Amino acid sequence: MKVALVCDWLTNVGGAEKVLLELHRLYPKAPIYTSKYSKKGIDWFLDADVRTGWLQVFPASLRRFLGPLRQRWFAHLDLSEYDLVISVTGAEAKAVKCKNGLHICYCHVPTQYYWQMYDDYLKNPGFGVLNPVVRFFFKLMVGPLRKADYKAAQGPDQFVTISEYAKGMIAKYYKRDAVVIHPPVEIECFNKGKGASTACPSGTLQAALAKSSCPAEHTVLTPLPDNYYITTSRQVNWKRLDLVVQACKELRRELLVVGEGPEHNNLVKMSNGQGNIRFLPVVDKKDLAEYLAGAKCYLFPSLEPFGIAPVEALAAGCPVIALGKGGALDYVKDGVNGLLFDKQTVKALKEAMLKFETMKFDREKITKTVENFSVARFDKEIKDLVRGKTE
Repeated sequence: MKVALVCDWLTNVGGAEKVLLELHRLYPKAPIYTSKYSKKGIDWFLDADVRTGWLQVFPASLRRFLGPLRQRWFAHLDLSEYDLVISVTGAEAKAVKCKNGLHICYCHVPTQYYWQMYDDYLKNPGFGVLNPVVRFFFKLMVGPLRKADYKAAQGPDQFVTISEYAKGMIAKYYKRDAVVIHPPVEIECFNKGKGASTACPSGTLQAALAKSSCPAEHTVLTPLPDNYYITTSRQVNWKRLDLVVQACKELRRELLVVGEGPEHNNLVKMSNGQGNIRFLPVVDKKDLAEYLAGAKCYLFPSLEPFGIAPVEALAAGCPVIALGKGGALDYVKDGVNGLLFDKQTVKALKEAMLKFETMKFDREKITKTVENFSVARFDKEIKDLVRGKTE
């Protein structure tokens, strides 16, 4: 078959990019069509044929302003020469045309800022002093944008999604059924970190710190502290990492925050120089496995359609405290491999942490709870789906 892959954008590392990377491995000759590509932001696809269009001229920093233009660009992207098109999307890429072939849409969730997170987006669009202006124009435009998004969602032949929560959202907003195929997680890589020392991996920490924009008082010390909590995430406002920082600040618990993003400086400022909260930039898988294996618990306060990072933590034997909504319900089993809390508040998270500290968890059993989220399982389910639709 002649295959093409499509994604919304390729400008940074995240869960959607991990799914696309595995599809690229399955179909290495398939070109990747996307609205914007930054090799500096993500270097995973240097061996791929990545194809962009006129939106490539815009800076990556303007991505959040370009939704209407992406809708137009993808809607006019005709991929009828291909037998199979797989779009990986949580935004506009599902609008591509594939008249002569099969279009499978691996949809993480309906476009969140149009639908299920519209009210949250209006409260804090994430543009600082420009928020009032963005709110005004977004309210004017959201009606036509929703209409175009819904129309685009009627095009794919088959929807695939990442969790039962996302399946429900697709049915609610797009009136489409979807097959659940959980994203690929490199279980084996993180399982190797199980039982590792809590000391920092030798020779790698200082290199990571050298790339950090954190002040010296907010860097990780060697060795890592005893009994620390951990969170690893792209630092954007809707991930609600502020709840984690504030909860650990008030409880005076050791916390390691791994990751980078536009909210980084705000989180550092919120920590107020307290030595129990330390920040580290993105690290490689081997080091991350060590950090997760040495942590007492992973904190996951965001409402997400899935969440690969907490599954990586579970694979390392690290229990997870998660918001009891969204994709986390597919893998966090309350009292077995972690705890669930019901509200996105500092109070609810603190109560869950204090309850967690009275309980005991079997880290060997925790690892086994996510065995079915492996890369091999993802590959098989995708291949079986394609075979069933094309034979």
